[in-house]
Amino acid sequence: MVYDATVVFCGRFVDKRSRTNDQMIQAARSGVQNIAEGSMASATSRKMELKLTGVARASLEELLLDYEDFLRQRGLRIWDKDSPEALEVRRRYKSDGADKSDPSDPYHISTTSAEVAANTLICLINQASYLLGCQLRKLEQTFLAEGGFTERLYRERRNNRNES
Repeated sequence: MVYDATVVFCGRFVDKRSRTNDQMIQAARSGVQNIAEGSMASATSRKMELKLTGVARASLEELLLDYEDFLRQRGLRIWDKDSPEALEVRRRYKSDGADKSDPSDPYHISTTSAEVAANTLICLINQASYLLGCQLRKLEQTFLAEGGFTERLYRERRNNRNES
């Protein structure tokens, strides 16, 4: 959702020929792609899953800074995380993340002001980053407790040898 909304945002508010446009879209895309790639890697490498999930989170943090820069450079307000507006964004999109009235633009990025659009995306990125942080902590705990794929294979081979 952050990637799709960033494409809409950049199409409206960031010069298509600028490096910033490309950087923001690529950071959003990298977040999505690394989450997917990490998920696929989880079957064979918990270490790779951890790495790619961390890269996804770092990409979103980079994107977060771009949105904050956008607002600051234009003299627009950056909402405090507990501002009424930020709380409303979190409340509105709490369950499944979107108003279903327009599935192609569930966060109304194509129709709202630059300040509201950027701050809405900041809220969504913060939520995604928080959830990725929770996922990373869980993955680390599991890795420490169970090891990775290679370690599990080694234990199985050793057990099979001992049983023979």
